[in-house]
Amino acid sequence: MSGPTPRPGILDIAPYIPGDSSIPGRARVIKLSSNEGALGPSPAAMRALAETAADIHRYPDGGAVALCEAIGAAHGLDPARIVCGAGSDELISLLARGYAGPGDQVLTHAHAFVMYRLAGLSVGAEVVEVPERALTADVDALLAAVTPRTRIVYIANPNNPTGTYMPQEKIERLRGALPEDVLLVIDSAYAEYVTRNDYSAGESLVERGRNTVMTRTFSKIYGLGGVRLGWAYCPEPVAAVLHRIRSPFNVSAPAQAAGIAAVEDTDFLARSRDHNAAWLPWISERIAAAGFPVTPSVGNFVLVEFPAEEGRNAEAALAHLARHGVIPRAVAGNRLPDHLRITVGLEDEMRALVEAIEAFAG
Repeated sequence: MSGPTPRPGILDIAPYIPGDSSIPGRARVIKLSSNEGALGPSPAAMRALAETAADIHRYPDGGAVALCEAIGAAHGLDPARIVCGAGSDELISLLARGYAGPGDQVLTHAHAFVMYRLAGLSVGAEVVEVPERALTADVDALLAAVTPRTRIVYIANPNNPTGTYMPQEKIERLRGALPEDVLLVIDSAYAEYVTRNDYSAGESLVERGRNTVMTRTFSKIYGLGGVRLGWAYCPEPVAAVLHRIRSPFNVSAPAQAAGIAAVEDTDFLARSRDHNAAWLPWISERIAAAGFPVTPSVGNFVLVEFPAEEGRNAEAALAHLARHGVIPRAVAGNRLPDHLRITVGLEDEMRALVEAIEAFAG
């Protein structure tokens, strides 16, 4: 007897595999595999989260109105054009569901966040991963790949796992040359870490047209990965589409409370940014000095290249670091089999990481 048959193409999707969190036989590990905020959540967010416990039998505000207003106030944005979700992952998937389907095409770049591929495949669209230039999305290559079937272009800026970014001028050139009926989705999950003066998270492009969306997350600098919270800034028609297809109560009451407190805790945000600004260059320089090339990063992580030779390759480095209690992220799924991605953590974690890498280098 045969059971229900899934829609064609669903079983061809490789499920997303998160970063490891444990090492067999070790009680304490240094987890540097998921780009979580080094300082954890803000104390204000933790207090707000705890205070919701007595009311978790109540349904949350379906529109997350107070949260949208807090986000809007923090970033100078129109709250009516903000849509919140269970992480930016949900919003990325909802955009695919709303604007692409069988016979359509979704574009992204070769080493981009794997959720773009999963989102496109899940709705039956063809996903085209366009080659990059120097591990950075290439505007000309993306434009050359556009066809009449193209419905969405996903760009990670900064990109995960490479840590590279596209300056505002290039993003604007991409948007200006794309057909008006193609939705450009700019995933700015790491925007809060970027200190370059030629960078823009994408708000101005959203406000100047009807065909650009910016997505953001509370999982990185805000340290709220465990509650699943993200948001999108959209043209009004796109926001209306997302509200039609999202779940009625897609953001929990605890997540909303924690998000409001986190976005208002500007002191914690500054401390988190300062911590990253100090330790990102430190580990980049020390790892490079040990003989392993590091891709310049503007996020809270580095992409490290290892030689493609037995005993010295990324797989060997991964095993060596595990023996020292350190968990980086293998990125072969992003077509980077010779690399590991390593998150910026606390000072003692960074010193232990560098010591282990220097030992691996011999």
